[in-house]
Amino acid sequence: MRVVDLDRDMSDVIPTGTTRDSEYLFQRMTDVTLGLAAPAPGRRILDVASGFGQDAVAMAESGAEVVGAEPSQRMSAWARLHADPKSAATGPTPRWVRAWSDALPFADGCFDAVVCKGAIDHFDRPDTAIAEMARVTRSDGHVVLAIANFDSLACRLARSADRLREGLLRRPPRRGRRHYDVPADHFTRYELDLMREQAGRHLKLTAVRGVSLAWGLPVWTRSVGHLPGFLAQGLLRSLDAAARRAPGLADVVVLAGTPVV
Repeated sequence: MRVVDLDRDMSDVIPTGTTRDSEYLFQRMTDVTLGLAAPAPGRRILDVASGFGQDAVAMAESGAEVVGAEPSQRMSAWARLHADPKSAATGPTPRWVRAWSDALPFADGCFDAVVCKGAIDHFDRPDTAIAEMARVTRSDGHVVLAIANFDSLACRLARSADRLREGLLRRPPRRGRRHYDVPADHFTRYELDLMREQAGRHLKLTAVRGVSLAWGLPVWTRSVGHLPGFLAQGLLRSLDAAARRAPGLADVVVLAGTPVV
């Protein structure tokens, strides 16, 4: 039996601006994802699992014709409420459709690009969802997927530290969800090989980009939070550059590809 929260509002999701490394990660993930979708006047773009609609609005502001597909009635209502007045002043308003990711109500090849940012690990049928995204994308268009990496350098270091703490030092396990634990509302624990394998069934990959490094490690989060702003940004950019060269260690991986014909 399929169980889905149609009133999901993301109130349990980590806020995007609580720490410097969080703010940097989420902004870079957005920049890379939307950059690969290349919103521009005349382009039709679908935002799958569009949530509160901030990415759909940003792409519409570039002049693209954007459709946001989201099953949660609460988030779709919020997106309409907050997007309409903003978009009216800056450009076209996205169109909002209530839809499942694995049963998209659109014709074959009707979009120039499809975006799914930070959502596919919430899907109970991710393979079918990617197939659907590929189906509604033009043969020369791109599907762009941004996915949290639970085999990142930060997750590996946090796991090792906890093994040391609980094994050698005999300390009790920490309370609550740990940095590397997959949240309860995720169906899939993604790492780079699984991302490539699953996306590669339906897409010819043209880009695999790592975003950010060391996000969520307590010592790093505290340190970068206390540094002068210019120094913190320099270090964050340096680690992000390293993540681009080693996506398997990155906090987030962004993949793009054209539909397999």
